[in-house]
Amino acid sequence: MIKINLPKAKEIVHAARREARAEEFKPHDEIIMKQIPGNDFDNAEAERVKIRAKYATIQDEIDACTDAEQLKEKLQNL
Repeated sequence: MIKINLPKAKEIVHAARREARAEEFKPHDEIIMKQIPGNDFDNAEAERVKIRAKYATIQDEIDACTDAEQLKEKLQNL
């Protein structure tokens, strides 16, 4: 029988969540960092706020998981 270390598994899924969030941030980060003309800073920041909220919810859902199957589902949905 394989026993899964749930806290360690959650850490792994959280790392994947952070990577997925970073990928979604990339285009908006470039606009903000480079102040690219023709791109609206306020819109980029508004999108970043939406992304933060989305991944905060996912973080809470991961923390609430009670078994490996739930974590696996969260990981597949990232």
